[in-house]
Amino acid sequence: MGRHAGSPVHHTVEGTDPGLNIQTHEPESPAPLPPVLLIHGFASSVALNWEQSGWIPALLDAGRRVIAVDLPGHGLSAAPEDVDSYSPSRIRADLLQIAFDEGARPLDPARPESGLDVVGYSLGSRLAWEFGATQPALVRRLVLGGPSSRDPLAEFDLAAAQRFLADGTPIEDESTANLVAMALASPGSDMYALLSLVEAIKEEPFDAAEAVPQQPILLVAGEKDERAAGLEALHSLVPSARLVLIPGRNHVNAVTARAFKQAAIEFLS
Repeated sequence: MGRHAGSPVHHTVEGTDPGLNIQTHEPESPAPLPPVLLIHGFASSVALNWEQSGWIPALLDAGRRVIAVDLPGHGLSAAPEDVDSYSPSRIRADLLQIAFDEGARPLDPARPESGLDVVGYSLGSRLAWEFGATQPALVRRLVLGGPSSRDPLAEFDLAAAQRFLADGTPIEDESTANLVAMALASPGSDMYALLSLVEAIKEEPFDAAEAVPQQPILLVAGEKDERAAGLEALHSLVPSARLVLIPGRNHVNAVTARAFKQAAIEFLS
């Protein structure tokens, strides 16, 4: 199915070491196409979002080189104490450095393997949207799973979550309570690192219209995903984007759907 590149590599960005866990996987029969960068969601990881759900094997079978990164405070990555390390702009800078360190190069019409394709899920789709918009010379295509035109983490009741963790005070806001429950159920979650991420996102809330990617885009969501209504708002910004709804799936389990993987691999081919 390909090979792991070896021990996690620490990449230096702007003079600091973010301590991100990076995996690269090489296909046995490479296709003449760019590498694929995978960006997971909130309280998830490379292992949960992309390995256990079968994405990495499926991409390798399609001949794609894979670069997958655990976000700060997630998976096997470090959990920095400073909030700035969790800001979306800083994460995008880290991802850009990692992509170049792993061999991605600007798009060149004469080289079909040049550029970078990006697949993001949930929070990863927000990061992928902004990454594509700010890196038009590098990013070839975008697949955004479980996206939303609004940012549920920006609306997160941070004080209520902190009180709940401190003394068990119930969280009244349903969205916040659901996100905290999801985070606590995720193996190995560092809740204080996740709250630092929420704090950083509140300082840089998502505005899809502020920077709109010009690349071909595939928008995918489960038909039972409560955030699926946001697809239309994103589609209005990029009318050429393709829309796919996965029958019977919600925000939690759409990423595991075979139909999602098949649609993405076909779109990226």
